[in-house]
Amino acid sequence: MGAEPDNSWHKSLASALEWWDSAGVDVLVEDEVRDWFAKPAPLCAEPQPEPAVAAPTPAPPQTLPEFLAWRTGEATPEAGWHSPLIAPAIVENPAWTIFVDMPEPEDSHMLWSGPAGALLDRMLAAVGLSRDSVQLVPLCFARPATGQVPADVAPKLVELATQFLSFVRPTKLLLLGHAATRAVLGADAWPPELRSHDVNRYEANTQVVATYHPRSLIERPAAKSETWKHLLLLSRGPSL
Repeated sequence: MGAEPDNSWHKSLASALEWWDSAGVDVLVEDEVRDWFAKPAPLCAEPQPEPAVAAPTPAPPQTLPEFLAWRTGEATPEAGWHSPLIAPAIVENPAWTIFVDMPEPEDSHMLWSGPAGALLDRMLAAVGLSRDSVQLVPLCFARPATGQVPADVAPKLVELATQFLSFVRPTKLLLLGHAATRAVLGADAWPPELRSHDVNRYEANTQVVATYHPRSLIERPAAKSETWKHLLLLSRGPSL
């Protein structure tokens, strides 16, 4: 005779149902019938935010007045220095261009209004020039609290000064002090020698001479004789 069929699964199923019934579960978890063999519906992609449209980049200044307006605006590197931003007056066809480091402590509305400015005026008068005949170009448009050009923004300030000088197109450029000299000729050009440098960098062939800052001359009057030779070199040429 054949073996009796094994119906133990019936007992297991009945036992499980009895356990769920004792636990109080007597209905399906879902009210609707589920087709367990149906393919799952595709997930709906969450709506993505629209890509941010970058603000248009402002056009670079095309003229010197536009450049100076920007250099005294909110985007300039010196805007957070808590000292006045001072733009130099524009001089048409300047005889010389004078590159300086920053405004003086006394300056509020005009560059070089204190003792160093008065000495600069005397230096210019000695070679037949005046403040109205030269273009001042400051590396910093405001004076930092330390009185030193901040190292973290120095490269940007040099870049902006180069742009300023390119608008001016100087033929004779006088560098006053270490910071201005380093920005144009490099650190090895200090202390200044009795030497003229030919630079073709500012949309012009420029004769460049470095000398001491008037602040230094006030503290070290003995250096005035050397500075006088530098002024004559730029004024009359290297034949002296």
